[in-house]
Amino acid sequence: MPWWGWLVMAAALLAVELFVIDAQFYLVFLGVSAAIVGLIGLADGTMPAWEQWLAFAGLSIVTMLAFRDRVYQLVRKRTGHVEPPLTLGDRVVIPVRLEPGQSCRTEYRGSSWTARNVDQQAIDAGKEAVISHVDGLTLHVRAGA
Repeated sequence: MPWWGWLVMAAALLAVELFVIDAQFYLVFLGVSAAIVGLIGLADGTMPAWEQWLAFAGLSIVTMLAFRDRVYQLVRKRTGHVEPPLTLGDRVVIPVRLEPGQSCRTEYRGSSWTARNVDQQAIDAGKEAVISHVDGLTLHVRAGA
């Protein structure tokens, strides 16, 4: 196969992996191996076809065994940081004086929430309160100790 045939095959394999199916990075390493064989063919055009195919098979196996798991974990398994669910006992700062039974808006984990004082005592402005219960988008809070 001519050197440019290997490069076309490499581009096709990479495109299929990236745009058509998720082959879990197997086609990426086949494409990389085809590109390497194509570049070797470009540098040395005297390589017989059987050596090209043997080099392609060898490179494919070696690169898959050596690098596939690491690269796949690095690229595909990366997830953004997800906050854990609401935790009872977490603390929030109450921005205004909050009498028993009253509600106000407060910030918790980057979002605005309604906080309702379910304690028997008022919570002063700027003081921390403890989340004792969550009902929908309302945090039921008690005065922090």
